[in-house]
Amino acid sequence: MVAQLVSVEQPLWRALTGYRILAVLYIAGVFAWSHQEYSAPVPGGIFLLVLACWTFGTLRHVGSAERCTLPFLVTDIALGVVGILLSPLVDGHDRVGPTLPSIWVAGPVLAFALKGGWRWAAGASVLVGIANIVERGTITRPTFHNVLLVCVASVAIGYVIEVARASERTLARALRIEAATRERERLARDIHDSVLQVLAMVQRRGTALGGEAAQLGRMAGEQEVALRALVSSGVAPEPGPASAGDHRPALAMEGGGPSGGVPTATDDAADTAPCDVRALLSSYAASGVTFSEPGAPVLLPARTATELAAAVGAALDNVAKHAGDGSGGKAHAWILLEDEPDTVIVTVRDDGPGIPEGRLADAEAEGRMGVALSIRGRLRDLGGTAELVSVPGQGTEVEMRVSKHDN
Repeated sequence: MVAQLVSVEQPLWRALTGYRILAVLYIAGVFAWSHQEYSAPVPGGIFLLVLACWTFGTLRHVGSAERCTLPFLVTDIALGVVGILLSPLVDGHDRVGPTLPSIWVAGPVLAFALKGGWRWAAGASVLVGIANIVERGTITRPTFHNVLLVCVASVAIGYVIEVARASERTLARALRIEAATRERERLARDIHDSVLQVLAMVQRRGTALGGEAAQLGRMAGEQEVALRALVSSGVAPEPGPASAGDHRPALAMEGGGPSGGVPTATDDAADTAPCDVRALLSSYAASGVTFSEPGAPVLLPARTATELAAAVGAALDNVAKHAGDGSGGKAHAWILLEDEPDTVIVTVRDDGPGIPEGRLADAEAEGRMGVALSIRGRLRDLGGTAELVSVPGQGTEVEMRVSKHDN
């Protein structure tokens, strides 16, 4: 499952919306409190009415980067500049002090920062700064301080937004790569559980029969080597119409191993439907395989149950191909199914010679992915774990754990 990305800049747009509302209410309160001190309160009142209508009428435009269009930004900051330049006319005696738009004008500058990054923020800050200097007629310390504060804040926010967007793009690309990698691993498991098994069996049987069958076996062996190299390189074909249903072929094994395939769910409803794991694992019981199960149903989501059963099949396949009892015969395997309150545990144990140290790493390097993909890979995708313990001369044990909750 691919995680859903949450935009880090969306809270900033909501904060900007709140700021604009509070700012327009603040300057309206200041004007109402000091309207008698204005030399021309009527033009000031008309401007603030227009500014309030504009602010509340365009709230949707500061809801996201997509809605905050360039025409809106230009009109927004132009309205703030007009208010600054209109201030000397309304407050001719400079009794009130702040310009008509006051702190509201920082809103358009911050909107430029959120929309276009620090360069847009710097341009908007310079424009507001020039308007303040023209309104004052000179560069005063308070004016310079206010302009510098708005400029630094908006440029910093714009830079943070650019970094956040770059991080989001990197994260989205990483999630896509992860999803593609998981799909390649799934396809590699399917290939290992079906095609490679069949090719290996054809090679062994062909060599044993001799004649034309030996030639066929040799060709099957060459194809197996090439396909293993393809799988181990991480390159897998895109799923086409033939694989749309994800029907896994039967597991081909010798002797007492499983000969039937594990059914798979082909739609979302089947994936989440409860499935008794005992029914899937009981098909593996044979003369060389002993299956022990609880007396009550062991329910898992269908997708989890079938993948767990396929991992058990891969473990039994390794027993059939690589383990022996030391005298040339087949090793015996035991499957133990345990039902815990939140976890289902399946243990596959054999009485073979065990796995020599370093053999698994060598097999993976050679493209033999039975443990890496068909067992551990499956359990990892299910949110579970697969632990392998092997003692030379005492056999091998694989313990697989999965949660009962759908992953």
